[in-house]
Amino acid sequence: MKILLGSHHFFPSTGGIETVSDILAREFVALGHDVRVITQTEGEGDFPFLVIRRPGLAELISQVKWCNVFLQNNISLRTVWPLLLFRRPLFITHQTWIGDETGSPAWSQRLKLAVLRHATNFSISRAIADKVPVPSVKVGNPFNDEVFRSAENDKRTHDLIFVGRLVSDKGVDVLIDALAILLQSGMHPRLTVVGDGVERTALEQKAEHLGLGSSISFVGSQTGTQLSKTMNAHRILVVPSRWPEPFGIVALEGLACGCVVVGSEQGGLPEAMGPCGLTFPNGDARALARVLQDLLHNPGRVARLREGAQEHLAPFSRRQVANSYLQAMGATS
Repeated sequence: MKILLGSHHFFPSTGGIETVSDILAREFVALGHDVRVITQTEGEGDFPFLVIRRPGLAELISQVKWCNVFLQNNISLRTVWPLLLFRRPLFITHQTWIGDETGSPAWSQRLKLAVLRHATNFSISRAIADKVPVPSVKVGNPFNDEVFRSAENDKRTHDLIFVGRLVSDKGVDVLIDALAILLQSGMHPRLTVVGDGVERTALEQKAEHLGLGSSISFVGSQTGTQLSKTMNAHRILVVPSRWPEPFGIVALEGLACGCVVVGSEQGGLPEAMGPCGLTFPNGDARALARVLQDLLHNPGRVARLREGAQEHLAPFSRRQVANSYLQAMGATS
């Protein structure tokens, strides 16, 4: 099958969509399919598939004509229009919320809805499916199960870890406030912050101001095996997002590396965590502090939460998710 995969953002840009697109493309190739990725991200990279960056009109038409199926990782009006010229099955994965809250003009929302009605739609979580204005098939995002796994005979010497972009939506400030509350009660858990972003300096200053400078280590961005190794040294992954996360690949990665996950309760993050973590209300530092205090004082509960991780993670393996897409696309193409 000739699969054209549209991913507005792609490597060398980093993020959830970029990761998912790369994993799916590689798995489709491994399963014997011909894959091409079109993206608006400039850059270079070595991939087992062709990457067409910022295609012009003629190139875009050529690629849509070439494919048997067109899979868009998030709907893109910019690249979908050649289907008016060539009838190809369209598949759209909804990675985030769609609707007026996106800030798009009303005409854009109406046009997107018209396109969705002529596509096979996938949603990455039940939370997203409930907001998609057309029927959709729920297929969770994959994680790299070859890289992210629990180390043998691992010794976890660190308490808490956060992994993500240092921007306000991700709620690292909420986590720092929770640690300040624990400090007032006599607890001194250590936190490793993995990631970078525009809020890093402000967060470092906030930690110092609250007397947490020696308890929080900002180590910058990490990926792949380096990140897996770091996760394996920690007991609890905290995902304190202020906004409702559509899903949460980082939760899968943390669970695969043997962490228990504590995450905010809105959106699709609880689905990614499954029975292997605990939630708290978005933005509520005191509630987060209570959950962390309970886990830090109860290693037995941490161990029990970890027990179901492998069973929970099985549907999110690279091969399982890729086959779910292929089955749907093969039935329609």
